[in-house]
Amino acid sequence: MSPTPAVPGGKRPTLADVAARADVSVALVSVVMRGAKGAGAATRERVLRAAKEIGYRPDSRARLLRSSRSRLLGVQFELQQPFHTDLVERLYSAAEPAGYQIALGAVAPSRSERQAVEALLADRCEALILLGPQVPAARLAELAAQLPVVSVARRLRPPPSGVDVVRTADDEGARQAVDHLVALGHRDIAHIDGGRAPGAADRRRGYRTAMNRQGLGEHAQVLPGGSTEEDGAAAARALLDADRRPTAVLAFNDLCATGVLDTLLRARVPVPDEISVIGFDDTRLARLAHVDLTTVRQDIAHLAQLTVGRAVARLEGEAPSEGPGQEIVVEPHLVTRGTTAAPPAT
Repeated sequence: MSPTPAVPGGKRPTLADVAARADVSVALVSVVMRGAKGAGAATRERVLRAAKEIGYRPDSRARLLRSSRSRLLGVQFELQQPFHTDLVERLYSAAEPAGYQIALGAVAPSRSERQAVEALLADRCEALILLGPQVPAARLAELAAQLPVVSVARRLRPPPSGVDVVRTADDEGARQAVDHLVALGHRDIAHIDGGRAPGAADRRRGYRTAMNRQGLGEHAQVLPGGSTEEDGAAAARALLDADRRPTAVLAFNDLCATGVLDTLLRARVPVPDEISVIGFDDTRLARLAHVDLTTVRQDIAHLAQLTVGRAVARLEGEAPSEGPGQEIVVEPHLVTRGTTAAPPAT
């Protein structure tokens, strides 16, 4: 059967149009579209084929409005962070099979976390997934008194009541980075700090602990930095102006590391021949051919599955809607690429 225009007059196809095309009842079409029991395999295939031929798509918004539940998971994320955007994509993939949809609340220089959350609450989201939230723990507890909250990529000691935590072992990731550089022969290894960003304290502690374990405590150097490319560039300029340059740098994240790489390139300091650079997160940015960044990988797909799983468990009654939050910690893995090598011979 060849495709035909959706419906006469160009109107949006309806269930009735699908029923007429498949020569079945509207009720049976509704059963198929809802994925409910009551339709045989052959009938289900005929209905779905008819829907595709006339361009019918279920109106999910209308269905949610008719329901007493929204089945929306609200995701607060930072617009300028590649790690967050990579994670959002995986959250979509994890939520759909569970029967939920994602609503996004972006945080930007002109839009605060509070504004993003308030917009998500106004959308009738049933749970909140907060990527790297920076609000006080007391505020997270306030939100958790209203609906389930999952905090991602931030350690909370202990998690407030009703707040689940899913994060990477950031200190372990920093240790792996330092051990890799030491194995290559580096001793002067600097760390560009993430400031007050979630995960920064753990990565800083992991770096210092690893340097001490390697007997390089006197060589430890923590530079002020941050989570942006500009922060990395400023730290790199400070390194270039120093009397003694390190032979390797562990940046707070991949975006910070690209700022370091750009500054070194402009200064004609070869990477990794003169200075090795490591990032953190393993975002798409790190995998670009011209960046080829050695970095600490966070398992984004696994983090997304665990995050959605905790939210759904509370919503579906598989976990208490109130009470102590659960913390799930995922192991990181170092990914070696082209920005690390042995230090220059002296």
